[in-house]
Amino acid sequence: MRKTIIAAAFAALITQPALAQFSLDPRFTDNDGDLIADIPTNASEWVNPNTLVFAYTPVEDPAVYADVWKPFLDHVASVTGKRVQFFPVNSNAAQIEAMRSGRLHIAGFNTGSNPLAVACAGFRPFAMMAGADGSFGYEMEIITHPTSGITEINDLKGRQLAFTSETSNSGFKAPQALLESNYQLVANRDYQPAFSGSHDNSILGVANRDYDAAAVANSVLNRMLARDVVKSSDYVTVFKSDSFPTTGYGVAHNLHPDLQAKIQEAFFSFDWAGTTLEAEFSQSGEAQFIPITFQRHWSVIRDIDAALGVQYTCR
Repeated sequence: MRKTIIAAAFAALITQPALAQFSLDPRFTDNDGDLIADIPTNASEWVNPNTLVFAYTPVEDPAVYADVWKPFLDHVASVTGKRVQFFPVNSNAAQIEAMRSGRLHIAGFNTGSNPLAVACAGFRPFAMMAGADGSFGYEMEIITHPTSGITEINDLKGRQLAFTSETSNSGFKAPQALLESNYQLVANRDYQPAFSGSHDNSILGVANRDYDAAAVANSVLNRMLARDVVKSSDYVTVFKSDSFPTTGYGVAHNLHPDLQAKIQEAFFSFDWAGTTLEAEFSQSGEAQFIPITFQRHWSVIRDIDAALGVQYTCR
């Protein structure tokens, strides 16, 4: 079973339980204490759209993933009796705002942005991709190009390190915590941070030698290797973390309760065999959707956020 515990480097930063710091925006309630927004009790607040909008976490080429997700979205349409539309997003912030404003109904939020989506957008995650044996997780890797002269973490001093976005776990929060706690390397003092916008961009940036190094999710790296977007000779790994939970899938809190149940049914009844979803995500070991809870599976991510002093401020 893949590990889902926080690395000792990150654990050393934690001074108080993350649960004490995590809270939902005042527009939501959590009467059952599961840390996610309750479904409204007033039926007049339920939303039951004719077309369901789905968004996958931001990637370099959303058009590719529109095709990847098509058989799954066709299945959701069959189970729910609704039209289902793929909505390409170019940033985590745009994806969260789309759900917060009511334009997004079903989504896969990446590991690091999941807590913000839960707190600010009323996101109710219930599923995650896993291997055929139920194992799950990915690792953060710090990669460099072979001619950079960087062979260990301390060699990052005085160099440029690409992050993805400030809401990303493996693309920013986890590596920043690691570098500061274990190696006393502080951004803008000991190394120059850059923000690429996505894991794809960071990986390509290293492969093309635009960045000295980058912190990325190896699930994305493995899929890019499988598609021959990059080659194993394009990069060298200088650090690999313990495992983290992957993208969390769920719905907007105010969808009609029966519709939420149907959407969950669609996730857990989808047959991956022979589909474009299987072809794409099997490259990083996924073969099915499994049930998860935000309270349990994202505790490690909330701990990292707590250690970094992250505030879930909703505008």
